[in-house]
Amino acid sequence: MMNKIFYKHYVFLSQLNNLIEKNLLKFRNINIIVNTNYNRDQYKKEENDIINFAKKNQIPFLIKNDMQKCIKYNADGIYIESNNKSIIKPTLLKKKIIIIGTAHNQLEYFYKKKQNCKIIALSPIFGNSKFSINKTLGPIKFNLISKNWNTTICALGGVNEANLKKVYLTKSSVIASQRYLTK
Repeated sequence: MMNKIFYKHYVFLSQLNNLIEKNLLKFRNINIIVNTNYNRDQYKKEENDIINFAKKNQIPFLIKNDMQKCIKYNADGIYIESNNKSIIKPTLLKKKIIIIGTAHNQLEYFYKKKQNCKIIALSPIFGNSKFSINKTLGPIKFNLISKNWNTTICALGGVNEANLKKVYLTKSSVIASQRYLTK
């Protein structure tokens, strides 16, 4: 696996197994985004396993879309999806947290700036199971959309080992992926 030192890597996890644990420990700049959208007991156990693994290995972790769980678990940050329009007030928290938001266009970018996002993930850069190849941005359109953004930019959507060199052509300094570590 290629790992540029100046790139931060964020990985979305909803379960943990030996392969994922082994791959997570290979990276230097890895951060975990814990998917907490589930309410069943089985998923709560998976959520606790991921958080305990992150704390044990001193890996920073973020909670997806849930400010109460972010406070409860003493997370390093929160990840806000593009459809979440609630305003996060970081001054209410005891420690400084990372706020990451997802945007698909300029309008969503301005919503994320209002939400005090320090990192904005522009998605989808490549094709994946959620977005067809026709709805992806590609490196050129990715750079055109984010040209005047004065924030840290994250490449999200379909990033894998085969197209990682294309990500380096963009002005992003952060990479986020769901399936990169599972293969």
